[in-house]
Amino acid sequence: MTRPEAIRAVRELRPRAFLFENVRGLARPAFASYLAWIKAALMAPSAARRKDEGHEEHLARLMRRRTAPEYDILVLKVNAADFGAAQKRNRVVVAGVRVDLGVDLVPLKPTHSHERLVWDKWVTGDYWRRHGMRAPAISDADRSLAARLRANGEQPTTEPWCTVRDAIAGLGEPNGKNWHVFQPGARVYAGHTGSILDEPAKALKAGDHGVPGGENMMVLDSGNVRYFSVREAARLQGLPDEWSFATSWTESMRQLGNAVPVQLSEAVGRWMANTLRGVTRIVRSRKAA
Repeated sequence: MTRPEAIRAVRELRPRAFLFENVRGLARPAFASYLAWIKAALMAPSAARRKDEGHEEHLARLMRRRTAPEYDILVLKVNAADFGAAQKRNRVVVAGVRVDLGVDLVPLKPTHSHERLVWDKWVTGDYWRRHGMRAPAISDADRSLAARLRANGEQPTTEPWCTVRDAIAGLGEPNGKNWHVFQPGARVYAGHTGSILDEPAKALKAGDHGVPGGENMMVLDSGNVRYFSVREAARLQGLPDEWSFATSWTESMRQLGNAVPVQLSEAVGRWMANTLRGVTRIVRSRKAA
């Protein structure tokens, strides 16, 4: 979102509710005052920033206001993997509901977890059986968590994180069809290692080759690496195989790297829809009274 324009849109449209999404860097300590301004400005969008005001001056004026807020605002730090996407994609969601509707914004609860994935891998073995393979060596981090889960003896109530292997199951190696095309040139070097198959992928980046951390490539069972095909990247973003791309590899990967995973979008959208259904229930109860 373009933050000043998002605030202007809320001020002019006065929607019942809104959702904005941004990169997780917005929640860094270095941007604390800027995020505080965004939140305060969305709470009282009618108190527009003046032409001669910076966001810090505007924030100070908003904090001195005596009037009640116009919107209830919630800033959420979310990981797309916690909502079923096959990516560890951390984002910031800014949500708002008009105060006069009389409903409260309750934080969104994750539906998927790393703990359940570890349970399925190392406690029951269901993950490996599902993929018809023998379990590899366990990592130190997973070993420690699996031991705690066994000691607790209770299966986590969430669904397991979706892994790269889960997401690309059935595609096979690139075959040149339906955007499942091999892209040469992937290699490993310091800090550029790619995504492993049995975890959610690193967050796709809006680039084609050589992005920091190797986010756009995968580590095969053989230990070799290759770039995700466009179709594989689309699956990591939750897009169906019918989704087509009309541009080059470079532009397609840029589009995919800039997208919000479908699963996260759906989860946030359903959360807001359910919040607004609460408004309907309140209105009906008032009419009945």
